[in-house]
Amino acid sequence: MANGFLMEVCVDSVESAVNAERGGAGRLELCANLMEGGTTPTIGLLQVVKQCTRVPVFVMIRPRGGDFLYSDREVEVMKADIRLAKQHGADGLVFGALTEDGRVDTELCTALLAASRPLPVTFHRAFDMVYDPLAALETLISMGFERVLTSGCDSSVLEGLPLIKRLTEQAKGRIVVVPGGGITERNLQRILEGSGASEFHCSARSVKDSGMKFRNPYTTMGAYLSTPEYSIKVADVAKVRTLNAIAKNIL
Repeated sequence: MANGFLMEVCVDSVESAVNAERGGAGRLELCANLMEGGTTPTIGLLQVVKQCTRVPVFVMIRPRGGDFLYSDREVEVMKADIRLAKQHGADGLVFGALTEDGRVDTELCTALLAASRPLPVTFHRAFDMVYDPLAALETLISMGFERVLTSGCDSSVLEGLPLIKRLTEQAKGRIVVVPGGGITERNLQRILEGSGASEFHCSARSVKDSGMKFRNPYTTMGAYLSTPEYSIKVADVAKVRTLNAIAKNIL
């Protein structure tokens, strides 16, 4: 907590988790596949992150990238992942599901919430794909979600700032509205002051070059738009510290 602000850092590796904590993160959101917006991490990753860090770890429950309309078999995967995450030390869970017409899937989310308790749950950026965000917020409040992560239904938090402010005012403390999506050192102060938020979400990553000496330039492990094999993105201690300091200095 930075003088009243809590910084959540989204991480997909042990190195990022350790760096985020060193930089002052108050909570970690643990994911895999950040290039797809985050999917469920492995239990091995959760176990080692819990061994190496002390801050709360909220685990993403998302069986695949793409939309948030899930099949019955995907729902079974989500329920199994929730059980396993709870067994292996998750401090909270993060998920979301929508109906085909862009509303919160209350039936599915109610079942997932029941499976998650007593852990706190964040409704993730599926919220940014809803038809009516103001109505969706009331739905999440009535269901008992503790937080909602949102870019204000826009391409980044900065563009969605007017809606985030409106959502925060509407929430009136009944749910925590967490701005996330494109937060940097350049825009954090404007976002926090303009939204009225008390928590924020970021990845604060930098590119780290691979330690490989031999490099094959002719093949890739994924699609052409995927991350290059010989560099990785990790949470940057300096960036996390800077964001934490900005939040602290606002008050």
